[in-house]
Amino acid sequence: MTVETSSSRASTSASLRRAVGFVAMANFAYFGVEFAIALAIGSVALFADSIDFLEDTALNVLILVGLGWSPIWRGRLGMTLAAILLIPGLATLWKAWEKFLHPTPPDPAWLAVAGAGALVVNLTCALALARHRKHHGSLAKAAFLSARNDALANIAIVAAGLLTAVILSGWPDLIVGLGILAINADAARQVWIAARREVRAEN
Repeated sequence: MTVETSSSRASTSASLRRAVGFVAMANFAYFGVEFAIALAIGSVALFADSIDFLEDTALNVLILVGLGWSPIWRGRLGMTLAAILLIPGLATLWKAWEKFLHPTPPDPAWLAVAGAGALVVNLTCALALARHRKHHGSLAKAAFLSARNDALANIAIVAAGLLTAVILSGWPDLIVGLGILAINADAARQVWIAARREVRAEN
């Protein structure tokens, strides 16, 4: 390995650490905002998304820890992260069941505003991580996929808020909450595949 290659890898790793650290702090900050709004207006979609922000905080903290590990241990951590990605889905299922039994609509204005705020945060995080999504195997992939998928979910939340204002129904909020569950499940699957590939390459 040349000195230039070693220096380039060190620079890339340092850049990824900075990006992941920023994403972790941004996710934790907006978790508090969105969770409070979700409880106040009784929104399944915002509840699921707020827990996802908290999960993303933990995800990125674990990535910071794992960046200094060997490829095989990074792969094993990636498999663990894939399981973590499913945790918000369990909470979503519980809140969705409650909403199904009592489909009262959440406040559409707060739903749309909170979703728009989350979209700004997640797009910023996705842009910060985009250049690193093909580096460091499953770890960087986990961070980028999480931010990207969350941005897609936030667009759906904003749409649900607008639709709720028109039809005054709790169903748009419920459907989007279940959609977030499906997005997280797909992200977990992709991270698991990348992590297994990384572990197998070292065996």
